[in-house]
Amino acid sequence: MRHVRHLLVLPDRDAAEEAAEQLRDRFAVTGEPQLVRDALAGEDDAEDAQWLVVVEDPGARLDVEALDAFVADWDGWREAP
Repeated sequence: MRHVRHLLVLPDRDAAEEAAEQLRDRFAVTGEPQLVRDALAGEDDAEDAQWLVVVEDPGARLDVEALDAFVADWDGWREAP
């Protein structure tokens, strides 16, 4: 069984928090998605930070095309593993 970790990149904390909350309902994610602040290289200002939502996917069962469309609703994207 393959285990995948999806990284969803979102433009701000509010979008990341909302996406993480909706992931559980929409995709039946069982684990708690992690929120991680990802400052752009050389930038200290919080306004220039992207946020990552880290989603553990045991068994690689999540539909990556559906995840791509989901995160695009917040002007974000999924980093391919």
